[in-house]
Amino acid sequence: MTSTDTEELGPVDYLVVEFPPATSNFTGEMAAELDKLVTSETIRVLDLIILTKGADGELDVLEVEDLEDAGELRAAEAKLAGLLAEEDVVNLAAAMKPGTTAGVLVWENVWAGPFASAARRSGGQLIANGRIPIQAILASIEADKEGE
Repeated sequence: MTSTDTEELGPVDYLVVEFPPATSNFTGEMAAELDKLVTSETIRVLDLIILTKGADGELDVLEVEDLEDAGELRAAEAKLAGLLAEEDVVNLAAAMKPGTTAGVLVWENVWAGPFASAARRSGGQLIANGRIPIQAILASIEADKEGE
């Protein structure tokens, strides 16, 4: 990542998607959707790894470049910055159930970069950031409907 890239750095998020044993059905759809987000410059992938936790708790970590059939993920590979440290991976794996596989994605919200940069140039500092779980939003909408 160059200094030009970091001057307009947008907010960075991550997610971990766990797949229980024998329930994953990888069709390439997830990679295609990720590629659309990268190609449209909505996000920039900063890190992407796949964790597999054995029944005995042993952990395997795969980077995208380690995958033989990465499909559209190869398009994002060049943009990877490798933000996750070993300690981060260990902490994420602790949340996984034995026998599961998880994809970990770290991305920059490119769409918000110019706004964040303008805020910094105006002397603003990000003092809080968060995400409202979709379940909370749905519950709020349902509560409003019941109140009408």
